Amino acid sequence: MNFTKALTLLTLLFSLAAISQTTDNDDDKLSLNSGTLDNQFDYVIKKSNGWNDERGQSYRVIKTYWLTELKEHVLDSLATIKKDIIATEITVKAQTQEIADLKTSLANTQNTLDKTKSEKNNMSLLGIQMSKSSYSGIMWSIIGVLLALLIFFIYQFKNSNAVTKEAKRTLADVEDEFEEHRKTAVEREQKVRRQLQDEINKQKVIKAKK
Repeated sequence: MNFTKALTLLTLLFSLAAISQTTDNDDDKLSLNSGTLDNQFDYVIKKSNGWNDERGQSYRVIKTYWLTELKEHVLDSLATIKKDIIATEITVKAQTQEIADLKTSLANTQNTLDKTKSEKNNMSLLGIQMSKSSYSGIMWSIIGVLLALLIFFIYQFKNSNAVTKEAKRTLADVEDEFEEHRKTAVEREQKVRRQLQDEINKQKVIKAKK
């Protein structure tokens, strides 16, 4: 039992020694000229002399040049932060302008896309914009009218051709009939001339006998 207590006490002492060494190492790492401002403040606080008054109030005596160094470091840090802030503001403005340009470009692209879709879905007929369905309907209507006119003209042509053929046939018949009448008339005229000549000859014979 005593051995256990002794072992526990020894372990505790080693732990405290390790913690004390770690703290000392951390204190050794503190510097007034390096590290963060937090570490520099810790250096000033820990390296300064301390004393308590009669009321037990704790005070620290800090060297003036430490405060001067610390002030310069703080001002340098503030200047660096200010530069970073200015650089960040410039970057933010540039990014804002870039975003605005991208939005404008996107709007223009969208307008172009809408116009392309509109042109794709619409057709122009005699300078009039109309949907594809309307354009198709009008074109098919025109084709239908032209086809109907073509059929009508073909029908009229066939009728005219038939009438022409009939007229030619009638004309041929009339010409044949006229030729027949002409021949008949010539034959009649020749017959009448022969009769007239015979009559003239008869009269001459009669006169000669007298």
